[in-house]
Amino acid sequence: MRRLSRKGLVALLALVGATGMLVSAFRPWVTGAVDDAVLGATQVSATGAEVAPGLSAVALAVAAAAIAVVAAGRVARVVAAIAYAVCLVLALGLAVRVIADPAGVLGPVAASRVGRTGSVEAAAEATAWPWAALLAVVVAFLGLVGAVVGLRTWGGPSQRYEAPDRSAGEVAGPRGERVTSQWDELSAGRDPTDVGPEPPT
Repeated sequence: MRRLSRKGLVALLALVGATGMLVSAFRPWVTGAVDDAVLGATQVSATGAEVAPGLSAVALAVAAAAIAVVAAGRVARVVAAIAYAVCLVLALGLAVRVIADPAGVLGPVAASRVGRTGSVEAAAEATAWPWAALLAVVVAFLGLVGAVVGLRTWGGPSQRYEAPDRSAGEVAGPRGERVTSQWDELSAGRDPTDVGPEPPT
């Protein structure tokens, strides 16, 4: 479980899951046939974007939330983790709805293609792509589990390159002199990594 909570692995699992959802959204999720007075006997197929609208946006939101979870401060991480979980629930619901009732989601798509409202009777079945989207949700869920485990142990973002906080007054050295930070050195046009020429040997 500790391995799963590493930041790199959390980000990787989330991005792989989000990519899987995004790719599957543009593949055919449902195929079937309708027998309608306008359409006649017609073979119809629909992509994930048509029968599960919003899946692409959810996939992008999962990726964004995962990046925030591993890169933001403690409070923002909790908010991002909650958003991450909500997005996964939405993606799960979209995929399960199509798998559970492929004819029900194909009927409105077929009707809209001939400019009609409502739905038409259809005989349909789900392809492998909604199942692939479910697998992607599971992969992303593993990333969420790792993030939840890691939230308590991850440190905050690095402040190495941030401007120092002057609200508490100047920082004094051991003899009362002002201590400059690397940020101050850079602001003054000096390279804090330049230690000068090496002493002669």
